[in-house]
Amino acid sequence: MISPPFIIFIVIIGLIIFASFFTVKQQTAAIVERFGKFNAIRQSGLRFKIPFIDRIAGRLSLKIQQLDVIIETKTLDDVFVKLKVSVQYKVIYNKVYDAFYKLDYPHDQITSYVFDVVRAEVPKMKLDDVFVKKDDIAIAVKSELNDAMLDYGFDIIKTLVTDIDPDAQVKESMNRINASEREKIAAQFEGDAQRILIVERAKAEAESKRLQGQGIADQRREIARGLEESVEVLNKVGINSQEASALIVVTQHYDTLQSIGQETNSNLILLPNSPQAGSQMLNDMVASFTASNQIGEAMKNAKTKKLE
Repeated sequence: MISPPFIIFIVIIGLIIFASFFTVKQQTAAIVERFGKFNAIRQSGLRFKIPFIDRIAGRLSLKIQQLDVIIETKTLDDVFVKLKVSVQYKVIYNKVYDAFYKLDYPHDQITSYVFDVVRAEVPKMKLDDVFVKKDDIAIAVKSELNDAMLDYGFDIIKTLVTDIDPDAQVKESMNRINASEREKIAAQFEGDAQRILIVERAKAEAESKRLQGQGIADQRREIARGLEESVEVLNKVGINSQEASALIVVTQHYDTLQSIGQETNSNLILLPNSPQAGSQMLNDMVASFTASNQIGEAMKNAKTKKLE
């Protein structure tokens, strides 16, 4: 039978063995102190320490971490704006001692540097420039933090200005300005479209007039050619040019009357007339054409004599 003292001894031995070993997770460093003084840094895996003499003072993650800092500051044009700066950093592998012992609250230290840089850079810019040059602000923060935090065992991987939030009234004003600018551009495009439409319409109208004039000229030329052919045909049957011209005019006159009479909404008034009157009108037209030709020949002869 096992005596109670032996059982107590076995339990104590088990506790001592259990307290002698510890594990460290991947991408983590454990700081071991002996009697309150730094002793060693243990990396990931199963590790040994002297029970009741060595103790784990703390653990540091070697992963990339992110700290979001919100800063309120004023721009050059007196607009208050809130910026959210995200700082990505990690503990340098071979500087775990500095990261653990030199800084008690690294987050507060990083936040202070971010505040200092942002409040030094943003007041030099107007609000619009803050949006455009946010990468310049991030670069300035990263440069300042790298110089300051490197001695403390921290490496600044990247800094990002992830949000810029002006006052609500300022945002509303910016939206109104943007809407007005877009309406102005839309009005300009609409005016350009109207101007192009007017120009094209004028060009089309000018082309239509040109084609119409050309058509009228072609029509008159064909009419003249037809009249010439008609006169030649009448000359072949013994009718002279004056009589032929008068006959053609009378024929066109009656054709016109016939065309007017075919219109359903037209009113045609014919004055009383007799065959003798029609014959007289034809004779008058022939006499008129004859007189016109004689006058023309006389003027032509006179001009020729004058030139001689």
